Amino acid sequence: MQSKGITFTLRALAHLLRYPDATMRAHLTDIHTALNAEDAIGRVRRAELDTLMDRLLTDGLDAEAVYVDLFDRGRGTALHLFEHVHGDSRDRGPAMVDLVQTYEAAGLLLEPTELPDHLTVLLEYASTQPTPEARAFVGEFAHILQSIHAALARRQSDYAAVVAAVLDLSGQPLDAKAAVPADEPLDESWEEPQAFGGCSTEGQSAPGPKPIQLIRRQPSAGAAR
Repeated sequence: MQSKGITFTLRALAHLLRYPDATMRAHLTDIHTALNAEDAIGRVRRAELDTLMDRLLTDGLDAEAVYVDLFDRGRGTALHLFEHVHGDSRDRGPAMVDLVQTYEAAGLLLEPTELPDHLTVLLEYASTQPTPEARAFVGEFAHILQSIHAALARRQSDYAAVVAAVLDLSGQPLDAKAAVPADEPLDESWEEPQAFGGCSTEGQSAPGPKPIQLIRRQPSAGAAR
């Protein structure tokens, strides 16, 4: 049995996580159509996404202010995944460069204003891969998505449905008990594995889609409360 395609759904979800200016909102009807046509996620999840799209259309400029407050002013909901790995450390730069090379190898060229670790860009890249590889690629950072989803759910944000839909596509069950990250610099609570397979120079030499392999640091025994 051939695997159901998820290309347009990945691109639709990426679009829903973009800054909701007038241009973005003008395509929401097309996004609704694409999600229903490909039928890669369940009806309940699509209904949740419809609720988000209805709000974006209704709120107009207010939706832009909500987006900035939600995603640009707190690390717990940051859509730049390297924020959850490197924080503001110098390690983020080389990882960015390597990730750009991964995209370029797949024919994905970024706009000057786009950063390669943003979730929208990662989803766009995944959409260029065959379905099994795309699901596996998204699954590599599913644990970070669980944390972001928990932070969004705590704020009762309807954007949580978008992250949940990405997790659905990865085949990773939504963890309703996922811990919400503490308000601490994330570069102190996350670490990069020694072999950063997807975004390292070594990873670039491997054939096929490059896994990200973002791993959360386990708290030390002395840090437990």
